[in-house]
Order: sequence, then C-alpha cells, then structure tokens
Amino acid sequence: MTKLHVACIQLCSTDDIDENIEAASRLIRQAKAEGAQFAATPEMTSLMDQRPGALAAKVVPEADDRALKAFRALAVETGMDLLIGSLPVRVGPEICANRSFLIAPSGEIRARYDKIHMFDVHVGDGNTYLESRDYRPGEKSVVARLGDWKVGLSICYDIRFPALYRALAQAGAQIICVPAAFTRVTGEAHWRALLTARAIENGAFVIAPGQGGKHIDGRETFGHSMIIGPWGDIIGEGGETPCVVSAEIDSDRVAQARARIPSLTHDRSFSPYNQEL
Repeated sequence: MTKLHVACIQLCSTDDIDENIEAASRLIRQAKAEGAQFAATPEMTSLMDQRPGALAAKVVPEADDRALKAFRALAVETGMDLLIGSLPVRVGPEICANRSFLIAPSGEIRARYDKIHMFDVHVGDGNTYLESRDYRPGEKSVVARLGDWKVGLSICYDIRFPALYRALAQAGAQIICVPAAFTRVTGEAHWRALLTARAIENGAFVIAPGQGGKHIDGRETFGHSMIIGPWGDIIGEGGETPCVVSAEIDSDRVAQARARIPSLTHDRSFSPYNQEL
C-alpha cells in the first residue's frame, strides 16, 4: 500500500507569463500547506494566447524558458513533485511543442511529454482551433516514476484517443495525468464522461487539472479539475474559477480494481471485418 496526497491546480491563465507564474506558484504553495506531495497544473500554464502571431513573440526554447526555471525552483522550495501540465516551447524557427514537465523535489526534470494529438477542430463556440498551425505533435508516449508510483502523461485532446491510455496502463501507469484547457462547449458535453471512461477501462487514477474561465484571447474554458478513482468514482472536483482540488490516493485501489476487472490482460488482436449488406 502506498498513499499519495495529490492536488490539481486550476488556473485561468492570461497572456502575461509572469502573472501566470505567480498565480500558479501561489496555488502550488497553498496545496503544499494543505498537505499535498504532488501537484499538477493545467495545459498552457504559462501562456494562454491563440491570437495570430502571439506565440512567435513570446515563446522561447526550453533552455531559456523562465516559467520552467521558476517551477523547478518552486519544486525545490516546496519539496514537492510537480507536473507542469504544459508550457509552449520553441523547437524550431516557426514551430513549438506543447510540452509537459514532470519535476522532482530536487528540481530535476524527470520526464517530458509532447502532446501527440493536435486540436484542429471547430466546436461551435465561435472559435476555430488549429493547434497544428503553431505546434509540432509529439511521437512518443511517456510513463515515468513518481516515487513508488508510475504515472502516464497526456495532454487535453489526447483524452479522446483511448489507445494511448491503454498503452500507458499496460506499461504500468497507475496514475494518468490529463492537464487540459477544455473549451466550455466540449467540457460541458464530454469532460466528465471521457475522464471517467479512461479511469474505468484502465483501472487507474486520473488526475486532470484544467483551465477555467474567460481568457484574454477570447476563449472560454470549462474548469472542473477532477481526481477520479480507478473504479470511476469522482473523489475531487473543482468549479469554474482558480482553485486547488486535492485528495489522498492509495495504490491498493488500483490493484483491487484491476483484480476485479482484469481487462488489461484480456486484450486480443483482431482483423478488420467488413460485411456487405
């Protein structure tokens, strides 16, 4: 049995990087004061700005990113493991990566994950989202150590692709992190259902910190950061404004869920079958 006090840090990030660092740091320190050992922030923690040309003026290579430097120092200060849900990181002259960072209490970067699935959609909220215009998709799934736990990394739109989560669970992930900036429209319709499904089908805890509120670039995000148990029970949920959502999780619950429904050992390969009618 291994217990871990975890926290989702819900934000409403702006186009001001320093302001966002301060807002996230304040809530991480609050989570620490409440007993959290691990805290996760949302997608685009340091910068929410989809206006044309905005990223080009503000995004820098990882080595020069002041938000990453600040959060590595904060991990040392608090003695916590931190998942910075994502930062936009320049990886070429005109292209970025949407990158998660798992940071140890020493300040060491334990793992990086680049978002695989690009959010290129029109959801009917007045905005058209074309993530591939600014971001290069990742190519590798990532499972990393978090003390005695294994954690699988993902970001936002990835949640709609269950094969990724199956691969994470079969690689040993007991916790699946889904930092997000879900739109209000898609969040109201699908957020809880998708997160709960990924928890149940993989017998894993899901930790999903979200952006929530009206952002300066015109988009509106759903919030409702969630911590879900491996049996599909919601053990923590936020509202629509910045907050800390925390809970204690127990590795025995993962083992129990997977023993009761051992579906991770029941996957079978199959061939496509088309029957003409």
